[in-house]
Amino acid sequence: MGNLRSVWQALAHVADGRQVLVSSDPAAVAAAERVVFPGQGAMPDCMHEIETRGLRSAVLEAARNKPFLGICIGQQMLFEHSDEGNVPGLGLIAGNVRRFPAEKMIDAMGSKLKVPHMGWNEVRHSREHALWKGIANDARFYFVHSYFVEPQDEDYVVGTTRYGIPFTSAVARDNIFAIQCHPEKSAIDGLAMLANFVAWKP
Repeated sequence: MGNLRSVWQALAHVADGRQVLVSSDPAAVAAAERVVFPGQGAMPDCMHEIETRGLRSAVLEAARNKPFLGICIGQQMLFEHSDEGNVPGLGLIAGNVRRFPAEKMIDAMGSKLKVPHMGWNEVRHSREHALWKGIANDARFYFVHSYFVEPQDEDYVVGTTRYGIPFTSAVARDNIFAIQCHPEKSAIDGLAMLANFVAWKP
């Protein structure tokens, strides 16, 4: 679902000779050394594709046992439930996916903010993580989304962003790192994050 080619190109650029494969084959996911789980579009459509292609068990197994990077809806699908379409997610991380509240979409000057949140914005590190290596606190990344995650456990929050309200933009637990923005579209800092993922040994 979405911008698989740009994710592939960015990863291939930093993969240091490793094979980067785009696949919806559960066997390929199971065989991979590490897995990137991107997504764009609507949560119900993404969850439908996971089920239709028989990928649920392969994705769950990968998220339990190998370095795993969720991007955009690939982050949202890790959670228990989404307000978008009132659908269950994969339930790997306790919490929900919420829409930006229209009444709070006001900037510091009192102007109305548009939803979706689209463009460059700062990501503040909530705590240290291997994927932040070489990336300054408050570095800017590229976002396109109308929904954001609300983890039940604040200990999983590793990045926050403000757009009308402060929201969780990055989470991590054990071998999972997931981020709402698009590192593949975020220039040098995005490539640094992907390179950190390629080298990550959780």
